[in-house]
Amino acid sequence: MISLERYRPHIKQSWKLAYPVMLSQLSHVMVGVTDSIMVGHVGATSLAASSLANVIFNLLMLFGIGVSYAITPLVATADGENDPTKVSDVLRHGLFIAFINGLVLIVVVLLCRPLLYYIDQPEEVVQLAIPYLSILAFSLLPLLIFQSCRQFAEGLSNTRIAMIIMLGSVVLNVLLNYILIYGHIGFPALGLNGAGWGSLTSRIMMMFAILGYIYFGKQFSIYRAGLAIGNYSTKLFKRILNIGIPAGMQFIFEVAAFDFSAIMMGWLGTNALAAHQIAINLATISYMTTSGLASAATIRVSNELGKRDFKKLKDVAYTLILLALAFMTLWAIIFIVGRNVLPTIYIDNVDVISIAAPLIVIAGFFQLSDGVQVVFIGALRGLQDVKMPTVFIFFAYWIIGLPLGYYLGFKAGFGSVGIWYGLLTGLTVTAIAMFIRFRRLLGKLAITTAV
Repeated sequence: MISLERYRPHIKQSWKLAYPVMLSQLSHVMVGVTDSIMVGHVGATSLAASSLANVIFNLLMLFGIGVSYAITPLVATADGENDPTKVSDVLRHGLFIAFINGLVLIVVVLLCRPLLYYIDQPEEVVQLAIPYLSILAFSLLPLLIFQSCRQFAEGLSNTRIAMIIMLGSVVLNVLLNYILIYGHIGFPALGLNGAGWGSLTSRIMMMFAILGYIYFGKQFSIYRAGLAIGNYSTKLFKRILNIGIPAGMQFIFEVAAFDFSAIMMGWLGTNALAAHQIAINLATISYMTTSGLASAATIRVSNELGKRDFKKLKDVAYTLILLALAFMTLWAIIFIVGRNVLPTIYIDNVDVISIAAPLIVIAGFFQLSDGVQVVFIGALRGLQDVKMPTVFIFFAYWIIGLPLGYYLGFKAGFGSVGIWYGLLTGLTVTAIAMFIRFRRLLGKLAITTAV
């Protein structure tokens, strides 16, 4: 029997950290969602091209974001130890890694463009996707610099600044999309490419906004050395990368699984791929709410780890799991009840809507597993445990989920629904594995405390 009174004291503090991150994450996703909605009104082919381009872009973008996730637990732990010099060092090294990583990923995206011709996708979709992807590629550098600053601020329990900047970026992106996609105030109608230019511009503005806030903000004045260049430590680079690269690989394995499912949907045709993009967009919105809770778990678990308060660490983690279950139950209800209405926000193509509706129902069913696994991953990251979770994610999706989805979709005759049953299975296996891993590490911490 769960005693809610035990967790009640942690709800307010955790929520205070989590809700700005939720809104930040939703704002980040809403840039893509607004692109999809506004591009969808151009046509199903443009919407499918957006989905296809994001197969490559999101995969590499989220790897870069994952690497930056190392900054938060290291900053939060140093803050728990009351060591501002160490906090500044983490920021300075994290920004250098973000800069190099951004340049490398831009080159990788550009080199990967021709691969779209070799994955058996509709030719008209590929022709639209490549120039759009080329524009998006250059947004990686400002996005990763922004993300590193954001992880630094969140490690210091300041989650509001990123929220405000990212909400502003959504407004700017919608405005630019309106002007550039459809052609207004003297600009030509650029269609899908207009969405790419809008995203690039809004991400550049995000970068400058957060750098300016950290440099001039009073709260961060003692950490201004973190924005300097030079005085680097190989040891600290290794420490950040030892956490960041496995965290990035977690995104690679999970997002690549969803991206490969998009490729399989493309084998079923343009309408199936467009329907998949709608369902993924909706599932991503719900995911980002609990991703905010996961970030709060990383911050608070890291902070309690620095203070060596393991009992409170445990209570904090389970408080956030309970909040995630509450949120995802609500999302599940929304998806299942609104399965026929939600796709109409994106497109008026009856065939696409009929394919999307059952996928949204499956997305509703996997909400609880998704919420549990993402918060446990955040808590494990707070414990600086990233390597074994990465192995679990690879196994759950690539050994179980995707092969099952392929079999059900193409061999057993379930089509698009079968592919999504595979994704549901992968998420569920991941949630179970992360729960077991966290419980085991908690047991080890309890033994350490006793000794």
